[in-house]
Amino acid sequence: MARSPFTPSNPQRIAVVGGGPAAHRFVEAVLSAQDHHVTVEVFADEPHLPYDRVQLSKALPEHVDLTLGSGAIWADPRVTLRTGCKVREIDPGARSLRTDTGHSVEWDELVLATGSDAARLNIPGAHRAFVYRTLEDVAAVRAEVRRLRTALGRPPKAAVVGGGLLGLEAAGGLQELGAEATVVHSRQWLMNAQLDQGAGQALNALISQRGVALHMGERPSGITLDKKTNEIAAVEFAESAALAADMVVVSTGIRARDRLAYNCGITTAPRGGIVIDDACRTSAEHVWAIGEVASFDGECVGLVAPANAMAEIVADRLAGGSSRFDGFDTATKLKLSGVDVASFGDAYGEAEGCLEIVYADPARGLYQKIVTTSDARTLLGGVFVGDASPYQSLRPLLDRDLPAEPGQYLSAAGGEAPDSELPDDAELCSCNGVSFGDVRSAVACGVHEISELKTCTRAGTQCGSCVPMLKKTLDQELAKAGLEVSTALCEHFELSRPELFEAVRSLELDSWDAVLERFGTGLGCDICKPAVASILASQRAQYVLDAGRSGLQDTNDRALANMQRNGTYSVVPRMPGGEITPDKLIVLGEIAKKYGLYTKLTGALRITMLGARLEQLPEIWKDLVEAGFESGQAYGKALRNVKSCLGSTWCRYGVLDSVGMGIRLELRYRGLRSPHKFKMGVSGCARECAEARAKDVGVIATSDGWNLYVGGNGGATPVHGELLAQGLDDDTLVTYIDRYLMFYIRTAERMQRTARWQEELDGGIDRVRAVVVDDVLGIAPDLEASMARHVANYQDEWAATLEDPQRLARFRSFVNDAERDDSIRWMPERDQHRPATAEEIEAGLGVPEPVMVAGVSLPVGPPHGG
Repeated sequence: MARSPFTPSNPQRIAVVGGGPAAHRFVEAVLSAQDHHVTVEVFADEPHLPYDRVQLSKALPEHVDLTLGSGAIWADPRVTLRTGCKVREIDPGARSLRTDTGHSVEWDELVLATGSDAARLNIPGAHRAFVYRTLEDVAAVRAEVRRLRTALGRPPKAAVVGGGLLGLEAAGGLQELGAEATVVHSRQWLMNAQLDQGAGQALNALISQRGVALHMGERPSGITLDKKTNEIAAVEFAESAALAADMVVVSTGIRARDRLAYNCGITTAPRGGIVIDDACRTSAEHVWAIGEVASFDGECVGLVAPANAMAEIVADRLAGGSSRFDGFDTATKLKLSGVDVASFGDAYGEAEGCLEIVYADPARGLYQKIVTTSDARTLLGGVFVGDASPYQSLRPLLDRDLPAEPGQYLSAAGGEAPDSELPDDAELCSCNGVSFGDVRSAVACGVHEISELKTCTRAGTQCGSCVPMLKKTLDQELAKAGLEVSTALCEHFELSRPELFEAVRSLELDSWDAVLERFGTGLGCDICKPAVASILASQRAQYVLDAGRSGLQDTNDRALANMQRNGTYSVVPRMPGGEITPDKLIVLGEIAKKYGLYTKLTGALRITMLGARLEQLPEIWKDLVEAGFESGQAYGKALRNVKSCLGSTWCRYGVLDSVGMGIRLELRYRGLRSPHKFKMGVSGCARECAEARAKDVGVIATSDGWNLYVGGNGGATPVHGELLAQGLDDDTLVTYIDRYLMFYIRTAERMQRTARWQEELDGGIDRVRAVVVDDVLGIAPDLEASMARHVANYQDEWAATLEDPQRLARFRSFVNDAERDDSIRWMPERDQHRPATAEEIEAGLGVPEPVMVAGVSLPVGPPHGG
C-alpha cells in the first residue's frame, strides 16, 4: 500500500454524510488503515449512534439496543460524530458542505453514505400509513398498536403493504405486539426479488401457517377512513373487496437519498442513486458514494455485504490503495417469523445451459434448489425455503466445483452433504469479506473462543448467518491441533445440551425466561429454543404449549399434529403395540367418513387419517378422546410407537408375549420428550417380524428371556441396534430400558438419534452397558426415579387441550377469522382423495371439500364451479 501524503500535523479531512451501517464501517476501516492520518466528521440525520438496520424487527415488540459495535470509534479523538444534524448542501468545487444550522465545514474528501428512504404509496389516504425503515418508524408503529388495542378492546387489524424482507419482518413484529397482520403484495409470491416461483409458493405457505394472512397479486388503490372517527377503516383495491384494517404499514421498497448529489451536479442514475465507478468514485473529484445510495452498473442494492465492501474500498483508496468493487453480492440468509429463507448466486437459473436440481413441496413449506453448470459440477447458485441448512456449506462454494453430487446437498430430500474442508480463499462471511483462511489464521494465532473469533475477524458480527459455519471451522481447527472443541449449544448458550439439561435439573428451573436469564444471552434462536423446550418437557409434567412455551416449539408441536404437503394435518391416535378392538376400528372409520379424511396404515402399524384442517383438529380429537383414544404423538421429538408382532398369543412360532410387552412399553414411555424422536420394536421370536433391531430400542424374545438391542434406526443411513443385554425377565428388561432412555435424554446433543449418540460416546456400546447394566456411575436409582416421575405425571396432550378454551383458541386457519381455509383443493384417488398438485389447481381441477364415497369418483372441475 502506498504511503499517504498526510501527516499528524496536517491530517486528511474527511466528511461523511450519513450515519448508517455503511458510514460506521467506513469510519472503522479508515481508523484501522496504516500510516493514515485523518480527521473524520460524520453527519447523521437520526439522533442515534449508527445502528444495525438488519435487526430492526427486533426493536418492534420492545425497545432493543441495536447500536453497531462497542461505540469505541466515536470516542476516538480523530472522529467527530454529529447526530441529529442534516446536511443541506454540498459544494464539490469549494470542497465544503453546509448543515441545517448554517454551520459550514471544509473537507479534503467527502463520502456520501446517505442511504435510502422508505418508498411511500401514492394513493388516497396514504398520508395515514406508517413506514418501516428507521427506529423512529418502529417506535411509531409500536405506539400505534398499543393505542389501538386500548381504544378498540381487541387486537388491531394491521395491513402490511409489501411482501419483501422488511414487510415480512414488520408483519411478524406486529404479530408479536398482538396485532392481526395481513400482508398485501402485488405479486403472486412473497420475496419475488430473491425467490423463484417454487420458493415463493413455499414461503407463502409457511407465512400463512404462522397466522399471517396474505392478499396477493394486487396493489392497494386507496386507504379508507371512517367518517365518524377519522380512523383507518380499510384498504381498497380496484378489483376485489376491501380489506378491513385499523392501521397500514408500508414496506414496498427503498428510494436512494441522492438529492444532495443531484442538486450540486453530481451524476445520478435514471432509476435513482449516485453513479459510481469500481473505485466508488462519483462524477465529482474527491467525492465518493457507498451503501444503498451508490448506483453501480445502474443498480442500487440495500444489502450489508456490498455496503461494507464499498466502505472498505473507499477507505483503502484514501490511504493510497487500489482495491476495486466487483459488483453486488446479493446472497441472502435470514429467518422471517421463524422461517428459514436463503438465496445466492444465480438463484433464478438464468445462466445458459445450467441445470436446476430441485426438491419442492410448496404446500408443506419446503423448497430447495441448486443451480449448476450443465455438467452438474460447478455451483452457480441456490434457493432454500423452510430448510436453509445447505446454505452454510454451499455459499462458500459459489463458482467452484462441488465435492459431491448436487443432490446430496438437498437435505429436505434426505441428502447429507459431505463434511469436506473448504479452501482458504473461499469466503466464509460475505458481509465482512472474511475468508476461511482468515479464520484459520486467527485460530492458529490463539483465538479459540467463538466470541473472540467474531471480534478478531468480524465474521458473524452483522447478519449472523455464517455463525454456524464459523463455529464448525473453529471446531475443525481446534481438533486438528489436538485442542478441546467447544460444545456450546449455540451462540446464546455456552453450555452443551447435556450440560444445560443437568443445570436446569439441579436448579429446578421451570421456564424459558428462567433458563435464559441464568445461563444464556440475547433473545435465543431456532437452535436453543426448541432444545430448552424439550429439556423442560423431559423434566416436568407441564402442558407443552402453556406459559410461553408455545413460541419455543416447532410447527408440528404447536399444532399437536404433523403438517402435510397441502397445509392440512394428520391425525394419528395411539394404538399401543398395534392392538385395537373392533369397536375402536369402527370409531376410526366413522370419524374418517365424517370429516372426509384419507386413511392409511402407517409403517409403524398405526392408522393415520390425513387431510384435517387446523380448525378441525379439536373437533376430531374430541370424538377420538371420547372413544378412548389418545394422541399418538406422531409430531413430537418423543416416543413414536412400539411395533410388535403377534407373539406367543397367536403365532405358532412365538416364544414370548410380544404384544403384551409392546403395550406395556408404549404405555410407559408415551409422551416422553427427548433430543430426537425414538421408536421401539418387540419381536416374539428370532424371526424378527417387528424389525426390532432397526429401532432405537429393540426387544427380541428367546427361550432364555428377552434380548435387548439399542441404537438402531432406519432412515437415510440405517443402523442395526447393538446387543446391550440378553436373557432378561420382564421387569429387568423394563428397568434397563428406563435407564437407557434417561441416560440418552440427559447426555445426547440436540437432534441426535440414539445411533449417533452411541457412536460418539467414548467407548460406544461398552460405555452404555457399563452405565445402564453395571451402574458404574452410581446413577441408576436416579435414572429410574426420573422415569418413574414421567410415568406418574403423564397426561395426554389432546385431552388436556380440549379441557381449556384458551388452548383451543390456537386452532384456527386464520388468526383473525374462525372460518375454514377454502383454498385447499383435492383430487380423487382409489376411492379416497389426495391433495391436488399445483398443476392441477392451475388447470382449475380439484374440489374444495373432500368427499368419501366408496366406488364413486369425486367430482372434478374448476373451484366453486367456476
